[in-house]
Amino acid sequence: MTQVVSTKLPGVLILTPRRFGDARGFFAETWNRKALAEAGLSLPEFVQDNHSFSTAKGTIRGLHYQSPPHAQGKLVRCGRGRLFDVAVDIRKGSPTYGQWFGTELSFENGRQLWIPAGFLHGFLTLENDTEIVYKCTDHYAPDCDGAVRWDSCGIDWPQTGVAPILSDKDARAPALAEFDSPFTFEAQA
Repeated sequence: MTQVVSTKLPGVLILTPRRFGDARGFFAETWNRKALAEAGLSLPEFVQDNHSFSTAKGTIRGLHYQSPPHAQGKLVRCGRGRLFDVAVDIRKGSPTYGQWFGTELSFENGRQLWIPAGFLHGFLTLENDTEIVYKCTDHYAPDCDGAVRWDSCGIDWPQTGVAPILSDKDARAPALAEFDSPFTFEAQA
């Protein structure tokens, strides 16, 4: 059974699937809708899987979002290596607007992070040759793609001993203070 843990950001969850191991290695169901429903968790339908590889420790990807009408929720895991994965609430009117949550995802710990639409997502690689694999609730839509600068949200990024490695897009992204979010908080009844 998958362990589900709430975080300080309502809706952002840590999922840790059970692993079955022996001398050969292990087996884990990384996604099982029925098992999660039995645990009381219902996530949206996933329509796309992504796989990203970073060769160098200290690579930062993000903080990214995809705006409505193609907003994406993401279920993120680390296929190889280690990374620090982050979600930042950018829903206007949210009591946790601008707050962040981060956790280490690794091949060893098998954790996954569920990040609903309305949150920025980014990560920092903690080892060379790190892979991130994630499921998305909407297809990639370039006209809805956006970013907020990685160092503008008060995130306590782990020290890697190397200067951050960024794409041009991420280096030029606006600061959170200059960002006009396309997301609005909707209180749950």
